[in-house]
This record gives sequence, structure tokens and C-alpha cells, in this order.
Amino acid sequence: MLVAAQILSLIAALIHVYIFLMESLWWERPQTRKVFGTSEQEAKSTSALAFNQGFYNLFLAIGALVGLAFFIASQPLIAATLLYTSLGSMAAAAAVLIISSPDKASAAVKQGAAPLLGLIALLLAQAL
Repeated sequence: MLVAAQILSLIAALIHVYIFLMESLWWERPQTRKVFGTSEQEAKSTSALAFNQGFYNLFLAIGALVGLAFFIASQPLIAATLLYTSLGSMAAAAAVLIISSPDKASAAVKQGAAPLLGLIALLLAQAL
């Protein structure tokens, strides 16, 4: 179960790095505007906001990746603490997105499923 938690944590981190790239570096590109459903004008007017938001996603990804590195370094308590914090924040952010914008439920599931499943797997691994 621990391996499943680690794989799901890595997937969650990679998804959040990709979100960082879209929001902070590629926000005004047509492909990114299509993903987020924004017009060219909306993208220009919200680029500073998206830039900042992207870094939140990057920092959550870094937390998960550092947590995974602590598993490799045989420091399971530190690793689990970082993963609970990072994955929990990712899952909570997805829940907030669903609650605040039900029309974005698909995006919330895409960004929240791996962290939630990773949390469950980590809990089960520690319980066994």
C-alpha cells in the first residue's frame, strides 16, 4: 500500500507542476485559454492572478516531491508529514473548487483524485 501511496503522490505532484506551467508560464497561450475557458482579453487581465496561483500549485508539488525524497532517505515520519500536508492541501483545494464552482467539477476531480487516493493509501499503509 505504501508503494501505491508513493505512486499516487508522484502523479499528484506532476499534475500540479503541469498546472503551474499552464497558470504561471503559458496562461495567455491559446491551448491554455481553451483548457480554462478564457478569452484572450480575460487571460490578459488575469495573468498576474494566474501567475500567483500557479506558484501555489508548484509549492504543493514541491512539498509532495520532498516528502517522497524523505521516503527514499528512510525518514518515514518526515515523509508522511509532508505528504499529508501537501496531498491534503491539494485535495482540499479540489473540494473548494467543486463547492465554489460546480461547473468546474471535472477539473476539480482531475486535480484532486490522485491526492485523495494517495492520502487514503498512505493512511492504509500506516494502519497496517
